[in-house]
Amino acid sequence: MLYPAYVHKDADSAYGVTFPDFPGCFSAADELADLPRMAQEAVEVYYDGEEMAIPAPSAPEEWQDDERFQGGYWMLLDIDLSRIRTRAVRVNVSLPECLVARIDEAAQARHLSRSAFLALAAQHEMAQSR
Repeated sequence: MLYPAYVHKDADSAYGVTFPDFPGCFSAADELADLPRMAQEAVEVYYDGEEMAIPAPSAPEEWQDDERFQGGYWMLLDIDLSRIRTRAVRVNVSLPECLVARIDEAAQARHLSRSAFLALAAQHEMAQSR
């Protein structure tokens, strides 16, 4: 999902990135191209061992007047929520056999488990309906 990330850089420093949707979560990278990877890692560490709810992404416009986010710029970074370790809950669902076969085929092509694929599909559908 695309989350707003506030990027700032002082002279002779790395690029710093903070996430208003994840208070206290931050990272840095020497090269701008490395920020997405470092951001993903920071969010994974932020949630590691925690049982906090993962918020829906906000819009950068919600933060533009916040004094904490001045002098830098905004990026939308794609955070793979399937890689965040939150407590899994077992559910029992019934689906048509042919749909399960198609799900398994799609999941395998993406190197995902059936559960991870269904979680991503549900997150995608909820994001589209916003």
